[in-house]
Amino acid sequence: QVQLVESGGGLVQPGGSLRLSCAASGGIFMFYVMGWYRQAPGKQRELVADITSSGRTNYADSVKGRFTISRDNAKNMVYLQMNSLKPEDTAVYYCNARAGKVDYWGQGTQVTVSS
Repeated sequence: QVQLVESGGGLVQPGGSLRLSCAASGGIFMFYVMGWYRQAPGKQRELVADITSSGRTNYADSVKGRFTISRDNAKNMVYLQMNSLKPEDTAVYYCNARAGKVDYWGQGTQVTVSS
C-alpha cells in the first residue's frame, strides 16, 4: 500500500508560481510512474503531467512550457513546478502513483489562481 501526501497548494495571482510536492511512502518508489492530475469544479479529473522512474516526462498540452514535473528517487518525492499560472489552472491537484493497473492517489491540494 502506497501513501501519497501532497503539499504546496494555495492562492496565487495570475502569472504567479507555485511548487507542489508529493511525499510517497509504503512502496518501492522506483516501480511507479508518478503523476499529477487535477480536477476543476464540474469537470473530470485530467492528467497534468507524469514522469517515469528514468525521468521521461509527459505533459498535457495546456501546461506545456509552463509546468515542470520532477522526481527525487532517493527521497521518494515528486514535484510540480507551476509557472505563469492562469485562472483556468484553478483545481484540486492530486498526486498519483501507477504501476500497471494499480493506482494510488493522494488526498489532493487546492490551487486557486485569482486576482
